[in-house]
Amino acid sequence: MNGNKSQLWIQTGSLILGFMVWVILSSLIPFIKEDIQLTSGQLAWVTAIPVLFGSVLRIPVGYWTNRYGARKLFGFSFLILLAPVYWVSLADSFADLIIGGIFLGIGGAVFSVGVTSLPKYYPKERHGFVNGIYGIGNLGTAITAFTAPVAANYLGWSKTVLLYLVLLAIFILINFMMGDRNEPKVMASLSEQIKGVYRNEKLWALCLFYFITFGSFVAFTVYLPNFLVSHFELSKVDAGLRTAGFIVLATIMRPVGGWLGDRFNPFAILMFVFGGLTLSAVVLSFAPSIGMYTVGCLIIALCAGTGNGTIFKLVPLYFVKQAGIANGLISAMGGLGGFFPPLLLSVLFKWTGHYAIGFMALSEVALASLILVIWLFYQEKLGQAERLIQQNAQNAQNAHSARNRLPGDMVKS
Repeated sequence: MNGNKSQLWIQTGSLILGFMVWVILSSLIPFIKEDIQLTSGQLAWVTAIPVLFGSVLRIPVGYWTNRYGARKLFGFSFLILLAPVYWVSLADSFADLIIGGIFLGIGGAVFSVGVTSLPKYYPKERHGFVNGIYGIGNLGTAITAFTAPVAANYLGWSKTVLLYLVLLAIFILINFMMGDRNEPKVMASLSEQIKGVYRNEKLWALCLFYFITFGSFVAFTVYLPNFLVSHFELSKVDAGLRTAGFIVLATIMRPVGGWLGDRFNPFAILMFVFGGLTLSAVVLSFAPSIGMYTVGCLIIALCAGTGNGTIFKLVPLYFVKQAGIANGLISAMGGLGGFFPPLLLSVLFKWTGHYAIGFMALSEVALASLILVIWLFYQEKLGQAERLIQQNAQNAQNAHSARNRLPGDMVKS
């Protein structure tokens, strides 16, 4: 479909804002904990709750996007977000932060909107790159990680949160005024779409892959600001800058991963992705100095960003009629991949006094994913060879049948 290309930029800008709102709590937690007394376990929950609900909500959001279009989904999502943002600005207890965090998850859930809507406007050979461009919306987490601590230094964290109300109001107007009112709709019921995908083993393989790649991105985004301050004793602004650097690199690599998926075999790209994640997680498990820790984190950012872009090249290839629910399930698993690691790291640190076991677990899961990708790569190759053999056999049979239908003198000649 050759539709309104401006939707790419409207939806990408909307995703940037959604992700900006999604990580308000994790980016400002070093400031918030100075005013609200929180245990280490409560800190982990405050930063993890928006990730959890942002992940779960991606499934219905992907389905609703197919039924109602990106214009309504983005517009109404931002309208709803006005309330929890204001609530968080007034928070003075752990319970307030949890309640606000639940609804802030909507900011992360809107990711399902663009990956479901935008492929309708472009040919299949450009889906990887287009979804990669949309994935630049990850920059929203970097913008908040960088600017929110700086603003909080001058305004305080509560007034900093209120600034997001202005941005939400602007994008509510942009979506309702400039969003595509005529976006094609898919009216199949939710149960029909789930039945069409849940038995496809590739769906669950892609869920696992995105659980690792996007999960790594989200987990490090919410985990780094507080960890760098408490473990390496960096300033809050310095920790925010380093976290922003991680996010920017991962975000830049997302369209690169989509472009590579368009140009080459996506499974071959994923081999390098999971190989890199395995090695970098091993490095981090040895609790290195800040220099080596930085190198390990940047390799994770590079691999995670590339993997995120490549994986969503594969979704439209395997799920044409069920893109909404497939995108929702896969992106939900990615968000859940960002929910569990910070909690797991917090528990392991409480038990052992270090994070080595948690990072080693990441390396092992990445290694298992690498093995599965290699298996899928060669399964795909065997499938292509089998289809080629069948096609050649069919061509030969058709040629033989054609010769038998020719008049006798023409056959002799």
